[in-house]
Amino acid sequence: MNWRLVGILISILPMVLIFSFAPISLNDFFSVGLIPFVISSVFVMAKVLLQAYRFQYFIVKFLGYPVNTTWNTIVARLGGEFITQTTPSYVGGEILRIAWLTKHGVSPGKAAWIATMEIIADVLVGTILGIIAGLIALLNGAIIIGIIIILVSIASFSFWTFLLAFSSKKIFQLPNFVTNILLRFVSQERTIKFINYTNTALKDLCMMSRENLNSKQTIKILSIGIGITFLAFLLFAFSFFILSDALNLKINLFDSLLGTNASTQLGSLPITLGGTGLAELGLWAYVSTLSSFPSLNDFLTSPFLTIILIWRISSYHVPLIFMWISFMRITIQKKIS
Repeated sequence: MNWRLVGILISILPMVLIFSFAPISLNDFFSVGLIPFVISSVFVMAKVLLQAYRFQYFIVKFLGYPVNTTWNTIVARLGGEFITQTTPSYVGGEILRIAWLTKHGVSPGKAAWIATMEIIADVLVGTILGIIAGLIALLNGAIIIGIIIILVSIASFSFWTFLLAFSSKKIFQLPNFVTNILLRFVSQERTIKFINYTNTALKDLCMMSRENLNSKQTIKILSIGIGITFLAFLLFAFSFFILSDALNLKINLFDSLLGTNASTQLGSLPITLGGTGLAELGLWAYVSTLSSFPSLNDFLTSPFLTIILIWRISSYHVPLIFMWISFMRITIQKKIS
């Protein structure tokens, strides 16, 4: 748990540095007002809850029954999101959700399939919006940032599409070198147990891919999941739109949608925990293409930087509190059981 706390502290560090060196005062920070800030956080929490509903939807549709109450499913999804938001590349939450599903009687392969469908839905929507954001950035003269956003979007889409397609043709198994590495740190008994469990899960996942990828029912379920995902992205966009509107920055909802998605795309690079610094950079890079700033100082003294920092707090640090509570609840229940 200690490294999770370290991750949260690291995520706050860019805020401290910017407030220390950038020409931003607390008066600038509070200028947006409490109500818009609260509404922005509410929109982000609504987005997370919508993702939890998608998780429940995939469970019911792919398994044919709910594995637990809706409330406990939401808590599991929120707990997994805490891990996602405090690790590089926004990964790790899937592992907790798979573990939670297997604890409630779902086979590892089916649990991994549900987690994979969530990732695919996020990647598809994120890729489309990312490419649009990158093209608009290119048209506005931001060549470097436009190319980066497009490349990151395409790379993520290509990786998961290849993995899903390849899994339907071949059974994945862990390579032998993984066993050799584990034997250096873990006992032979635990290593064999882990390898067998993982290989069984991978085999079941590949079988699920083979059985479901060509199914019309799967396409229908995934299509509805993609629709839910787009609504979640739209709620995320509203969280920034509300704040920018409070300072009359004239950033419309469409640009807010593309800007927040650019933030997510850059934040997914495996460089910092929870996209710290990269998420702010992604939003700044896109927003800066909407207005012409003669120099960096002109941007730093504009309300845009203030809004980006306020949005990062309302969309990341505030929801992280509720995610942490859910994560602790799952962890405590696991220890008790």
